[in-house]
Amino acid sequence: MIAEELINQMIPPLKLYDTVEKALRWMDEFRVNELPVVSNRKYQGLATEPSLIKQTERSLTLKELTLDYQDVSVLQRQHFYDVMEAAIKNKIQVVPVLDEEQDYMGVITINDTLAAFGQMSALQGQGSILVLSMPERDYSLSQISRLIEEENVKILSAYVSPDEMDPYKIKLTLKLNASDLTRIIATLERFEYRITAQFNDGTQHDVGRDRLDMLFKYLDI
Repeated sequence: MIAEELINQMIPPLKLYDTVEKALRWMDEFRVNELPVVSNRKYQGLATEPSLIKQTERSLTLKELTLDYQDVSVLQRQHFYDVMEAAIKNKIQVVPVLDEEQDYMGVITINDTLAAFGQMSALQGQGSILVLSMPERDYSLSQISRLIEEENVKILSAYVSPDEMDPYKIKLTLKLNASDLTRIIATLERFEYRITAQFNDGTQHDVGRDRLDMLFKYLDI
């Protein structure tokens, strides 16, 4: 599932000449803490509730303010894992989507992303998710698959993304058809693969706990 398939058509962008008052009113109406600002189809940044509330003059236009998250967006063909990662990393509720020409297409809310995550998990059946980090030169899905399948576990899906903590490493997110990953993790760690997150049928181990904690916090769960 890719970003353009998750765009929320119900949330409109603000314009540079919209006022602080209008932006806050729309945020309340759409129940979000941020809204994108667009000028001539180009994404300008996010108007955020905390920044706007500080303004004592509500008739100011957004053009007169410094917008937040001007460099935060995803491209239309990026995987929804990238959308979730952008939302969690930047602690935002909406993620702007741009096309290949850098024109604004719409936004995806964290609720939309969680729904996609749940839909994919449901389609793939019960199981667990494992996230590994490794140097790009050491990446070999065939070797990792062999180690996992030797424990009678199947890989249902695999997704590779950059490791934001180290530009020379990648992250591999695996959906597995097993709930108990104890032996899998022991095997992978024996071969020096580093496990950064583990999600087991609605429960999560300490490693990587902050990711889902933040996600659920956005949803007020």
